[in-house]
Amino acid sequence: MAAKRNQSEIIPYDTPLPYYAEEFLIYMESIKGKSENTVREYRYDLLAFFGYFAKLKRADNLSDLGNDFIRSVTLADLYKYINFLSKERKLKPTSRARKVASLRSFFKYLYSKAHVIDTNPAIDLESPKLTKKLPVYLQLDESKELLGSVEGENEERDYCILTLFLNCGMRLSELCGINISAIKDNTIVVRGKGDKERTIYLNNACEKAIQKYLSVRPKLSEKDEDFDALFLSERKKRISRRAVQYTVKKYLFAAGIDSTKYSTHKLRHTAATLMYQYGNVDIRSLQEILGHESISTTEIYTHVNSGRLAEAVRSNPLADEERD
Repeated sequence: MAAKRNQSEIIPYDTPLPYYAEEFLIYMESIKGKSENTVREYRYDLLAFFGYFAKLKRADNLSDLGNDFIRSVTLADLYKYINFLSKERKLKPTSRARKVASLRSFFKYLYSKAHVIDTNPAIDLESPKLTKKLPVYLQLDESKELLGSVEGENEERDYCILTLFLNCGMRLSELCGINISAIKDNTIVVRGKGDKERTIYLNNACEKAIQKYLSVRPKLSEKDEDFDALFLSERKKRISRRAVQYTVKKYLFAAGIDSTKYSTHKLRHTAATLMYQYGNVDIRSLQEILGHESISTTEIYTHVNSGRLAEAVRSNPLADEERD
């Protein structure tokens, strides 16, 4: 029997969901191939959804919300729930948009795959309007200052980490997961979101930084679990995300750059922006480089500074035309 919940507390992750919700999560992982992290987010979203309705229905357990309940849910109910997330939980539009996306996938599964419901109430469920923010990134001179700030015991490793971030636009998880065996000639194969592999091309700076680091990298036995890991901690284990984040913050501070404003992900923004501004990279190529599933995600990197806008106006072929 499922344990009763205290409605005032956050619902524990392992709280049993209705059987059809548990089957949905299995479907997303085993059939749709969603990553463990993505499935975890789906579960959190469903816990919040069923928790809201369990309170309204005065159900002791989420699993008590069976077929009759899910068949009774209407589009109006879903909007009331989204409004609750906004007014009571104070969730930002981005967080509410994610929960809307989860509900759409969930009800689509119930309708078209599991056939638990006869109509899909979420088919017309709209997502909150999101305002696109320009990405925060380092200027070219700041990027050079950051690279120039590296020194100390792990100098070769740390310089290589920053070089890959600033030149390749890797995600933090991708960088930590790099294996030496995945480095071939001038490419690295990394695992991105959704456990998808993609090939990243290395420029001269990246190749040299990797070679220099490998020349001083601790030698491990093939029996060691992290034998193939490129970046190692001082304990000779695969470097953790937290360690990389700390390292980046340390050198940002050393370079005189606001370490509260920038992060490893901001270095990804920086790489994308520098490639777009200086490399004449088109939007589709940038999408491939960054491993974005949707082109709309990549479009945030195509911002231009005021100098480029002014130059575009000055370069108009009619710029020097005057009336006598």
